[in-house]
Amino acid sequence: MSTYKSDPEVINCDIATVYSKLSNPTSFQHTIEANIDKLPDEAKKNLEKVTFSDDAITIESPMGPIKLAVAEKVEPSKITFAAAQAPVNFSLVINLEKVDEATTSSLTELELDVPAFIKAMVAPQLEKGAKQFGKMLAMLPYKDM
Repeated sequence: MSTYKSDPEVINCDIATVYSKLSNPTSFQHTIEANIDKLPDEAKKNLEKVTFSDDAITIESPMGPIKLAVAEKVEPSKITFAAAQAPVNFSLVINLEKVDEATTSSLTELELDVPAFIKAMVAPQLEKGAKQFGKMLAMLPYKDM
């Protein structure tokens, strides 16, 4: 299993709030619906392919639906989403750490089985994706979700 990590990111919100929002995927749906008019057209189009439930996120892809289900929760420091339906076995781990009463540090890890013969080709994109996901988590409006 290969692991690709984001850079540590600072979230301007307390760890309890961040954990409660990230561990419940429907929080994202409410935020998206409330802010859909503010998003670029490309983001709106991509979000049409995403559905949220209490314990999973499903993304429609050319290879069929990819479902990430909450597999592990360690309050308030870790949330693991695992592929419940996907062409490859992978998981997304969100690690949280309290910095102070109003700030949280996050680090995301993408863990997946990558065949050795394609690893060199896909590793840079996977690393980039993990870093972008980490940055996106830091920008979410946790207090308004």
